Amino acid sequence: MDSIVFLSNINNSVGIEKGELISYQKDNKEYIHQKGNKGWRKSDDEMFPVIGPTAKNNFRVHTKKGNAIQDQHGLLREMDYELISADKTSANFIKKYKKGTEITNSKFPEKSTEELLKWPFDFTFEKNFKLENDILTIDFVITSDKNMPFMLGYHPAFLLSDTGTETLEAGDEKITLADIYKAGSNAFPVLGTDKIILKNSDKNDVEISTVGFNNFMLWTEVDNMLCIEPITQYTSYTDQKFSEKNMTISKGKNNFSISIKVL
Repeated sequence: MDSIVFLSNINNSVGIEKGELISYQKDNKEYIHQKGNKGWRKSDDEMFPVIGPTAKNNFRVHTKKGNAIQDQHGLLREMDYELISADKTSANFIKKYKKGTEITNSKFPEKSTEELLKWPFDFTFEKNFKLENDILTIDFVITSDKNMPFMLGYHPAFLLSDTGTETLEAGDEKITLADIYKAGSNAFPVLGTDKIILKNSDKNDVEISTVGFNNFMLWTEVDNMLCIEPITQYTSYTDQKFSEKNMTISKGKNNFSISIKVL
């Protein structure tokens, strides 16, 4: 079976490979960073159940069920999606985790001292795509033990013109690529907002709106791509310890979404 799922309507087409958004085109113009190009080896990813580098915390996250071993951005990215269903305009994927299961860490040994990662709570993580008119909506549904602590971030990369001239607008805030470069690996924070607009130089602008996140961070090291990342918490520029004291607490089922609209 082909590992790529395609969604389409009159003006838009979407490509999804094993749960990863690898293409979003409108009128045959691409808006998603292509794997293999400079900048980043992926085109999207999720950060769960933590966001940010955990090395400063000795790769430990403190929970009421004991210490969890987590590398940067959590263990979800080390797991594979299972395709649940797909049709012409929607596709649904899921990852399932059983508490205490050890997951191989792809960062070991080159970038991490931890060979195996684990988390002391059960959860399922659904990623559901829907293409409707000129909007691609991605819904995340996290079902878990009640009171499980977590952070969630979505990490899509958008294709830029490679001229360094793109800008962003978030309310009254104007942001340049130069601003984002200065933030470096910490990523540039845009906090307390659920919408941001990418002002493209060579094609239509893109509006990214969210439900449940209320924050973004922006990251790139190159002119040809930009990661615009909805996040529940921003963990850089702080000395905070990774513990459930500064995480979201699960209600048992938690819903988040992001909508990508080409203007």
